[in-house]
Amino acid sequence: MGHLGDLKAEYHDLARRLDGGVMGFPAPSDARAWDAWKEILEILYPPEDAELAARLPLRPATLEALSARLEMPADELRRRLEPMCERGIVMDLVHPRTGEVTYLLSPPLGGFVEFSMMRAHDGLPKKRLAEAFHAYCLGDETFAREVFTRDTVIGRAAVHETVLDDETPDVLDWERATAVIESARVRAVSLCYCRHSAQHLDQACSAPVDNCLSLNTGADFVIRRAFGREVSATEALEILARSREAGLVQIADNVKSRPIYICNCCGCCCHQLQAINRFGLDAVKPSGFVPRLQAASCKGCGRCARACPVAAISMAAGRVAGQRQARLQPRVDDDRCIGCGVCAGSCRRHALRMTRHARPYVPENGVERAVRMALERGHLADLFFEGGKSRGQRFLHRALRAVEQLEPVQRALASEQLRSRFIRFALGGR
Repeated sequence: MGHLGDLKAEYHDLARRLDGGVMGFPAPSDARAWDAWKEILEILYPPEDAELAARLPLRPATLEALSARLEMPADELRRRLEPMCERGIVMDLVHPRTGEVTYLLSPPLGGFVEFSMMRAHDGLPKKRLAEAFHAYCLGDETFAREVFTRDTVIGRAAVHETVLDDETPDVLDWERATAVIESARVRAVSLCYCRHSAQHLDQACSAPVDNCLSLNTGADFVIRRAFGREVSATEALEILARSREAGLVQIADNVKSRPIYICNCCGCCCHQLQAINRFGLDAVKPSGFVPRLQAASCKGCGRCARACPVAAISMAAGRVAGQRQARLQPRVDDDRCIGCGVCAGSCRRHALRMTRHARPYVPENGVERAVRMALERGHLADLFFEGGKSRGQRFLHRALRAVEQLEPVQRALASEQLRSRFIRFALGGR
């Protein structure tokens, strides 16, 4: 985190706090990207909010627990947290059964980055933010590599169900965007952060802007804080259908149970897809399906290659029996393909068929995903102990941090079996 000495003290502490989260918000080395990173912090966090945010937990805590931790009267703390929740830099979560309210510092992705552009008018300088996010997220690889270079990423592709057929084996409910929508407790729709930002940069494409879907706990927050509006299951399914027809990729929360969003993304504006296209990173977990060519039906038109949001399809000459001239045919790069099915949906001759590939590992829920991400990024100690004040907590924090840095441990945890056991232990299981 170079250049921290150039920040005011409150932003210095905030930057360190954010960078200790499950996914960090690191300072880049590129000068223009660093200026943009600094501007994002200063726009979203006025100095007094930056000072308080730097002391907030990365895990949910009740107002009473925070009051004791920060040595601040609960009424004063609530008064200060309220406008921070309105801006999305802090999240207040209401338990759907008990009504208990907890607070936590918003993470970058799935948090303040998106919330800052989910509303058209809220007093924030949208054009300045859009320019700063573009320079920070896409003008330099630092943030993309922080978020997208480990095995566990925030989003996974959901294959377009309309291109699957009755012969497709064992498609599970969590793999179907429609089933995820139908089973959600509550749903909301907001402006797409990426395309809204692109509008302010005069780089917007023709895809719809109002199709970012939040679900369950995510939708509760979005509705309560007016980042979007509540929609019925029917309307949410209609948004999915329109997005498929527009050739957009459906990227879901990378969990099986209680996901909090489904995005409808384009390869030109979406920051996750741009991390693939610009930097070659595995930014989206593949769906577990790949397109396979039905050669007899293909005429080599190239619609599939043009439609692919991650440029995983190229057209190459191939020989066809009985024809003197070679015919252009699609070649799929399976290592780059995310299995979204956009290519198959674009083919008017149904020459591409989505077939079952190796199903990727998907965390059971948000807690498991957070632990996996923290483990892979060396942030597990921060997640579990958060630099607690007690002597015992400080010792455990240092001990776990030391264990994380041991090279043999990192090699051993590359084994999925051992990693799963470690995570179950960390979560209190056996």
